[in-house]
Parts: sequence; structure tokens; C-alpha cells
Amino acid sequence: MLYIGNLVNTHGIKGEVKIISNFKYKEVIFKKGSNIYINDIKYKINSYRHHKNFDMVTLESINDINKAIPLKGSRVYIDKKEFTFPGVLNEDLYGKKVYDKDKYIGVLEDIKQNMNQELLVIKNEDKTYLIPYVDEFVKDINDDIHLDLIKGFLNED
Repeated sequence: MLYIGNLVNTHGIKGEVKIISNFKYKEVIFKKGSNIYINDIKYKINSYRHHKNFDMVTLESINDINKAIPLKGSRVYIDKKEFTFPGVLNEDLYGKKVYDKDKYIGVLEDIKQNMNQELLVIKNEDKTYLIPYVDEFVKDINDDIHLDLIKGFLNED
């Protein structure tokens, strides 16, 4: 199972729920008929809309607030085998070794969302680096992540 967000609250009396998610490919997941898992129970999405910072979802078997309230505070998952994504999932990159050209710089620990772009959080024994996750720097992703950074980016001599 792949974690995609948290069900944080209900909305209205007809069982609509609010999910906060930073998942990269929401447009693939949040569609009528898609399955999500909450507390190890499979739910089929009946409707979806985006509202403010929330992904608003109704679920097929939840049709009033009393059925939705017990789900509040739960983590939301998907079975990634049920979906086809247009690119690499961030979750599949964690723990990969990262190289700038041929020089090892660390391991990818996290990917953070900045105002304008995602940042790779790369750690080694001594330092933590934040590298923009953009095509200009990220040249290849396979067993490892290969970057092509500009001189001075890593603040090393």
C-alpha cells in the first residue's frame, strides 16, 4: 500500500470527506471509480472536487456524516498496482544514491514541496543538500539518481 494523505474531516451531512494530500499524481488517483484504502478497508470514490487545500471526496458506501465521522484522522492509501502513473513516483526514489556527474553526494532522504517546485533532500554523513527537482539538474533516474549541477551549487571547493 502507498500512503497518499490524511482524511482530516467531514464536510456537510451527506458523507463528503476532506483529504489533505501532497501526492504528485492526484489527477490519476482522485477519479470516480478509483479505489482508496482507509483503515484497511477498500472504498470506491464516487465523486471528487478540489476545494482550497483539500481533496473533497465522496465514497460509494458512505452517504451520511455519521458513517464518515469514524474515518476522521485516518491515513489514506492506494494499491499502486491499480494505477498507471505518467512518471516516477517520489516514494520510489527514497533511499537511492545520488551522484553529481560521477561524484557521490549522498542518499535521497525526502522530497519537499517548495512554493514553486519540489526539492530533493539529499543527506550524507556531513551535510544535507536541497536540490531543485528539475530537468536542468536531474539527468537520469534508474538504480541511482544522476545530477548535473552547476559549479558552486554544493558549496564545495
